[in-house]
Amino acid sequence: MNGLLNPAELDALRLSLAVAARSVAFSLPLAVLIAWVLTRTRFFGRMLLDAFVHLPLVLPPVAVGYTLLLLFGARGPIGGWLRAHFGIELAFTTAGAALATAVMTFPLLVRAIRLSLDNVDPGLEAAARTLGAGPVDRFFSVTLPLMLPGVLAGAVTAFAAGLGEFGAVITFAANIPGVTRTLPLALYTAMQSPHGDAMALHLAGLSFLLGLLGLLAAELLVRRVRRLVGR
Repeated sequence: MNGLLNPAELDALRLSLAVAARSVAFSLPLAVLIAWVLTRTRFFGRMLLDAFVHLPLVLPPVAVGYTLLLLFGARGPIGGWLRAHFGIELAFTTAGAALATAVMTFPLLVRAIRLSLDNVDPGLEAAARTLGAGPVDRFFSVTLPLMLPGVLAGAVTAFAAGLGEFGAVITFAANIPGVTRTLPLALYTAMQSPHGDAMALHLAGLSFLLGLLGLLAAELLVRRVRRLVGR
């Protein structure tokens, strides 16, 4: 890999992998919780919560990034509080790039987990309840293992999608070399450069390859886990 990519391209690749991994790690537990709430519970406002969760799918990514900047910027209500009490700054940082990526890929995680959870027989959970298993025990011993294919597929798909996130990242985290310049931002920068055609071609090819590998990995992982859990 070092011989195929120059230092700038390699740096963008490493940063993209780190940002995508952090975004999935940050959002996966919340995605499991939200998917379970939307699938297994009924309450007033459930439809509104469902729409809000999937809002990043239909909003322009730049609008999502701008909203994050208003909320988590140094003068925003959340960002200002984090900075004053914990010294945490998210805007224009690698962590901010991971946050923007997590927000944009969150609906993909929730949808994949919900589809898997829909196929879990509630009767199995009811049987565990009659045997004395509490809600937490039922979830970790029955529900989670059966929905694991969807969880893993959603995580891998979100990771692959996170590698290509552009609009929200550049708006909230800017395009800082070595800090927030991920693969798509590096590709955009190369396209704007007078002599960046070769680099743009390398990065575009690499993006296609990573996306394809991510989708294939998700499918193979789902098949493997389904065989292990007997589904």
